Amino acid sequence: MAGPDTNPDVSVLAAAPALEEWHLDLRAQGARREAAVGRLHALLLRAARFEVFRRRSSLPELSAAELDELAQDAAGDAAVSVLRRLDDFRGESSFRTWAYKFALLEAAVKVRRRAWRGREVTLEPDRWASLPHNGAGPETGAEDAALLAAIREGIETALTPRQRQVLVAVVLRGVPIDVLAERLGSNRNALYKVLHDARRRLRAHVAAAGYAETR
Repeated sequence: MAGPDTNPDVSVLAAAPALEEWHLDLRAQGARREAAVGRLHALLLRAARFEVFRRRSSLPELSAAELDELAQDAAGDAAVSVLRRLDDFRGESSFRTWAYKFALLEAAVKVRRRAWRGREVTLEPDRWASLPHNGAGPETGAEDAALLAAIREGIETALTPRQRQVLVAVVLRGVPIDVLAERLGSNRNALYKVLHDARRRLRAHVAAAGYAETR
């Protein structure tokens, strides 16, 4: 019989071959859960510190203490995400590996957002045509120039304003998608969908113009 601090699902979860026992305590109550949450945060903090300091070249103006503060924030947010999504863990890998990825993602996002803090993100889609295009120089062949013209026409005519805005910002201007999501008051998944649809429309336009589909 399950004890007062044990979730009824624990017996089922325990059957998963890759499950670590301390993960069960995250579903308990009282001191057991608190201790498990502390262990989880320590694990995520190690992961976040690794990722933040691996990317420290993006933030040369920050001190080691400031970088560590960024890692602390990432670990805290990652812990919230892990606890909210415990039911998503299926034991296909170790719980440690599964949880570790949350911290790596949060740390990467926070570094990118901090690196872009104060930088202008131009969102006016009608200014895309003024951007330089790799390979579009005097040596560009007629066929390449025609393909480029088809792509530019597709960006201008085949995409919705929102699709053009996202495609130009992410693909041409190199704005990280999580930074763009923050500036637009959106989220990564929504913008990934917009970007996917924009690329699909652009490929169709280029193919209709007589060119093989581009990736």
